[in-house]
Amino acid sequence: MPHVILEDETLRDGLQPEPTIISTTEKAELFYGLLEAGLKRVQLGSFVHPKYVPQMADADQLVKMLSSEQNAVLLTGLILNRRGLERAQACGLKHLSMSVSASNEHSLRNVKKTASDALNEMTTLIKEAHVAQITVRAGLQCAFGCVYQGKIEEKTILTSLLGLAKAGATELNLADTTGMANPKAVFELVTKVRQELPDHRISLHLHDTRGLGLANMYEGYMAGVRIFDVALGGLGGCPFVKGAAGNIPTEDAVNLFEQMGINTGINLDILCNMVQRLKSLLGRDLPGRMCHVLKTLNGCRK
Repeated sequence: MPHVILEDETLRDGLQPEPTIISTTEKAELFYGLLEAGLKRVQLGSFVHPKYVPQMADADQLVKMLSSEQNAVLLTGLILNRRGLERAQACGLKHLSMSVSASNEHSLRNVKKTASDALNEMTTLIKEAHVAQITVRAGLQCAFGCVYQGKIEEKTILTSLLGLAKAGATELNLADTTGMANPKAVFELVTKVRQELPDHRISLHLHDTRGLGLANMYEGYMAGVRIFDVALGGLGGCPFVKGAAGNIPTEDAVNLFEQMGINTGINLDILCNMVQRLKSLLGRDLPGRMCHVLKTLNGCRK
């Protein structure tokens, strides 16, 4: 049976813009719920300054608390600079996500560096991580366009990805950071990247800003992607992008692939129970659809 891998980013991208601070204990509870549901890849947090992303202030504590689970599940953390790499190493993480923007304007707003400077710094960090026997997934933000800069030239995308690959990244992640992607663009860019870098795994990080998230995910799959980022309930969004919407809901992605006869190994009912828990923690509803479907008991899964 065909299969896909879903990397759940609830604890990082999902929670990072939330004003309600979730305790470390509650985050650990969510993590173990993800494991129970069958997730095999989980991003625990980002090693960034708590002044800018308060929700990530306990990233080191959470990773140390859960690091013993690395034999059962692939645990990752996001870093953006050398200090982040040092913190992640001190916590004992074996896998890291690093990310730079293809958009100069977005890069300046996000990390206060030009895209070129950020790329040069990141390639150096990837090499250092490789020496430390840490595997790296390198992400390219705004790969499908930027609300501040518009369409990014394909040549810029491919040149950036080639640099990240040469530095030692084992997986390349195309991120629709500001929600500009459409199904046609996803299929075309993924196809081109796979042609240019056939020996590298390609993953997708999509947002549902314009309601095209699942359609983009489908086209990514049809173009050959087998690894997708998701978050419970559709949480998330870049805190430095005005109007950014959340990630593809984990439960909606599982339903999409199940309906297509594609195995995820993930229990949808457990996910929906976790979404209800998240709603309680955050004190609000979430945009994911499948929990509403199951709650109405309308038989749509039959």
